[in-house]
Amino acid sequence: MKAVTINSYGETPKLTEAPEPKVGPDSVLIRVKAAGVNPVDWKVTAGYLDQVLQANFPLIPGWDVAGVVERVGPAITEFAPGDEVIGYNRQDVAQFGTYAELVAAPFRTLARKPASLSWQQAAGLPLAGLTAHQSLRAAEAGKGDTVLVHAAAGGVGSFAVQIAVAQGARVIGTASERNHDYLRSLGAEPVTYGAGLAERVRKLAPEGVDVALDFVGGDAIAASLELAKSAARVVSVVDPSVAGSGGRYVFVRPDTADLTALGELADAGKLTVNVDRELPLEQVAEAFRLSQEGRTRGKIVLTV
Repeated sequence: MKAVTINSYGETPKLTEAPEPKVGPDSVLIRVKAAGVNPVDWKVTAGYLDQVLQANFPLIPGWDVAGVVERVGPAITEFAPGDEVIGYNRQDVAQFGTYAELVAAPFRTLARKPASLSWQQAAGLPLAGLTAHQSLRAAEAGKGDTVLVHAAAGGVGSFAVQIAVAQGARVIGTASERNHDYLRSLGAEPVTYGAGLAERVRKLAPEGVDVALDFVGGDAIAASLELAKSAARVVSVVDPSVAGSGGRYVFVRPDTADLTALGELADAGKLTVNVDRELPLEQVAEAFRLSQEGRTRGKIVLTV
């Protein structure tokens, strides 16, 4: 099969020939239609996660997948050949990722593809959607809350905005001015990030916010702690030190039930996936470059 591989940390990923993956008892072989690109993908290939994640080479990057079940392991009853699925295929060892024509994924990382989404949209949903969903749950966000979302126009932030709105919350989202209309289209009230952010948010919410979600790092935690009524409802996916101030740190995990819930929101018309750029698999280096710039609105997706 064709797959994107690297043979050492820091190497430019390239499209190569690779052996077809073996399918374990609890795994599903998927013929990949599209693979979502996330910042963690290039961070893994650069070696930035080496302290927490074992990597074996040659390594195929990628954790997000959308495709069709080709074969199932002998213990699998949840899926059958021909099923359309999505997945956040994060395993304890980085080696057999989703930037390939075929991927073997544990069944616990998968859910059925939302019928309303294209393959490209579906591939952009799992990791970022789960991060948003699990962050909102950690903050106990719900109807009537005022939720502040940092980096609201990005992949994770745009999902958090839509999910919170669907839950009945009021959402204030930080973004550059060029993305303000986009945030309004998602149901958020936009504010410009940067110096003076807390004052700008207080003009919209004089009493502060109930929930603050940090998807960008930097000064976002300090601003969130200043604005939130309770530090316990400040959540970061970027900086674990938030826990030292009474907040919550979230590291996203695969979860079939959560993925299914996201798919149901999509099929109900309450959640959409904005694909900012769609590139063929062989242009993975360009996809990484765009992701590293950090200026995408929504998701970057590789088509297979």
